[in-house]
Amino acid sequence: LMSLPLPRIAGILNLTADSFSDGGKYTDTAAAVRHGMAMLENGADLLDIGAESTRPGAAEIPAETEIDALLPVITELKRKLPDCVISIDTRKAVVADAVLKCGADIINDVSGLQFDPAMADAVAQYPAAGLVLMHSRGTPETMQQEQNLIYRDLIGEINGFFAEQTGKAEAAGINRKQIMLDPGIGFAKTAEQNFELIRQLDAFRIHGLPLWYGVSRKSFLGGNDPAARDFSTAGVLAVLTLKQADILRVHNTAAARDVIRAAAQCGGGK
Repeated sequence: LMSLPLPRIAGILNLTADSFSDGGKYTDTAAAVRHGMAMLENGADLLDIGAESTRPGAAEIPAETEIDALLPVITELKRKLPDCVISIDTRKAVVADAVLKCGADIINDVSGLQFDPAMADAVAQYPAAGLVLMHSRGTPETMQQEQNLIYRDLIGEINGFFAEQTGKAEAAGINRKQIMLDPGIGFAKTAEQNFELIRQLDAFRIHGLPLWYGVSRKSFLGGNDPAARDFSTAGVLAVLTLKQADILRVHNTAAARDVIRAAAQCGGGK
């Protein structure tokens, strides 16, 4: 196509009843597997599967509930498509251990190792496992409270967090090459701060690690209906493509594939 490296697409597969965009649609294993396979056929390079909602205000659920939802879906997807890459969105070490043992490839920790002190050690037991460290403050229940939205230096504080948490992961024995960074769009951020994280993507390159962005259908894009935000999502995905983000986490993989291809052909550089 051209010299611009295209972002990889992570298709979002929510097994929860209360996720903000598609909660309740894929709580049944067969429906979840069908949707996951459709996303892979429609442009996804990997699947990011979650069984605990981390939308603003969401409450924590027991680890057993998460594991019971995740394992049948991972098992069936790997049986049908042994080479598919599966990321699991979890904050809990016991869940990470169970899903990696079952064949998952990446742990996407939205707390960036803050929630469960055992998480880094759990992931380190699987040398081939990837780890996404996302910046956030508080918990999903508290992250949009005012005290968690005040930054003296938004970019600097997130970069400090990345340096510290990457260090913790490496100290636990995780290979640096396995780590990816996510600035945490919508997690303890105002709408303007979210757009700043998109504009300032290059500032996060100082760590030399792949950058993972999740902007799809989030409320900072405007409007009350998440499913109606695919056009505004597409606009941001085009910008992130030109800024050479590494992984884009999306609901509509076919649309994202088309947006990325078109944006890349318009680009040729940042």
